[in-house]
Amino acid sequence: MSEHEHGHGHGHGHGHGHGHGVDQAEILDLDAELLAEHTASIIGWLPVSNPRRVVDLGAGTGAGTFALLSRFPEARVTAVDASVDHLQRLRDRACELGLTDRVHTVQADLDTGRPDLGTPDLVWASGSLHHMTDPDRTLRQVHDTLAPGGVLAVVEMAGMPNFFPESRVDHDERLPHRGADWGPMLTRAGFTVEADRTVTVHIERSAAVERYARVVLRRLLDPEALDQALRRDDLALRTERTVWAARK
Repeated sequence: MSEHEHGHGHGHGHGHGHGHGVDQAEILDLDAELLAEHTASIIGWLPVSNPRRVVDLGAGTGAGTFALLSRFPEARVTAVDASVDHLQRLRDRACELGLTDRVHTVQADLDTGRPDLGTPDLVWASGSLHHMTDPDRTLRQVHDTLAPGGVLAVVEMAGMPNFFPESRVDHDERLPHRGADWGPMLTRAGFTVEADRTVTVHIERSAAVERYARVVLRRLLDPEALDQALRRDDLALRTERTVWAARK
């Protein structure tokens, strides 16, 4: 995921709330690396067989986009994000992987515009919808956009990732929909929620986990406290991802 998810500005700009610019892009790339197995598992669980037209809302640097392309070899993915820089990184990665002909990028802020996304069979929204000013309106727009019988996959994390057992997720008033139950909102928008599941993520210390912790925690701790935290034996990536599969 993410996909991502600890604050992306996704559909309207992939921005995780822990940082800006390089920090955001680094977090998104680390998401892709560390959570690749979990993302693939979630995509494999979705009630879809062979979607040809897929939209990744809040694609960021492409974690979801490339996981979707891998799972569905006949699909083409439209990656939507507000960040020009993130979309450029995504296109560069697509070029490296020889996937340019299967990826189309759209720079758009879903709070202020309604880009033409065609009639996709599958819309993937990982860590993005909680950033919407009016998520009910965004969900209605996605419902209108989907092909008949199409599926929307909403993937969300409860909050910021935790790195230590005593960590707690703090509510962020700027993101009132983070950690929400999206089931009722999906139903209000006209969807039928076919299934939901929560995936627990616990990844032990590795070089990538240490990099992830450093990028996130350096915005919260002074340098001395950060160094002490990164030396702890119980450092690990701990979070939960919940996914809802909803059909039009």
